[in-house]
Amino acid sequence: MIEVSDLVKKYGDLRAIDDISFDVKAGEVFSLLGPNGAGKTTTVEILECLRTRTSGEVRILGMDVKSDAIKIKRRIGVLPQDFNAFDLLTVKENIRFFGNMYDKSVDAEELIKAVDLTEKRDEYFKNLSGGLKQRVGVAISMVNDPEIVFLDEPTTGLDPKARREVWGVIGSLKEKGKTVILTTHYMEEAEFLSDRVGIIDHGKFIAFGTPREIIDTHGTGSLCIIMGADARCAAVLNEQWPEHEVKNGGHIIKLENKNSLPEIIYALDRSGGNYDQIQLTRPTLEDVFLRLTGERLTEGGDATNGKQDRRKSRRIR
Repeated sequence: MIEVSDLVKKYGDLRAIDDISFDVKAGEVFSLLGPNGAGKTTTVEILECLRTRTSGEVRILGMDVKSDAIKIKRRIGVLPQDFNAFDLLTVKENIRFFGNMYDKSVDAEELIKAVDLTEKRDEYFKNLSGGLKQRVGVAISMVNDPEIVFLDEPTTGLDPKARREVWGVIGSLKEKGKTVILTTHYMEEAEFLSDRVGIIDHGKFIAFGTPREIIDTHGTGSLCIIMGADARCAAVLNEQWPEHEVKNGGHIIKLENKNSLPEIIYALDRSGGNYDQIQLTRPTLEDVFLRLTGERLTEGGDATNGKQDRRKSRRIR
């Protein structure tokens, strides 16, 4: 569906996109994940035929984004980062308005049902919550029955409940066989929704693959945390796993293989001591990002550790 090879986008001496290559398969949810200023929006706007590339090859549905831009735009749908609609039109009226821009469009009632807005179909857009407005945006991105749907930061600024509701709508697009390109700075969102992820930072991919592949390749392995271990349990853990970490009252042991957990439980039982609970955790995409960059992402998408100002100064999305 999408083929990108050696893509570069320059603004003067700044390489906003620095020689990236990837492809997107039919029917998958592909996410570009990274902080503000990483180049996510610049990349998708080139794919949407809204920005010109500096160099490289980009083909959408087998067509070149420069010479076939008009044909491509007829076959894709876009929810931009700062989506808005007409405040004094209802949900249905907004969807019909945008549908009338195309020679052929999907029936508004069908789209309203698809994004679960039947009860709000006659509500003015201005009266909707942020999450409901984003659902309207997804419906509008579908008015031309596109083969590829681009969703640029669709849940930014939403509360957790609204975010989850939008996730459900995105999941329904995949069920309909649509190919979805998602940009996000929410690690959990990318991990939950995506078939494959490209983690991008400073215009380059720093990790690429399925969420599981990325975590297995760049993560630190699963951890076993024993909480409330008494002196006997602690003594056994110190003896058999001398390199383990003790933090916030928990003994943290890295699981080397699938046999490690039964060995730990057997050792604790044999010690004759007591403990409160055993927790199992595995690395997340957020852990991977922290390990690869030394930074975490804030709720607003900025990287911590003193680099926020530098990213903002680039003024590249």
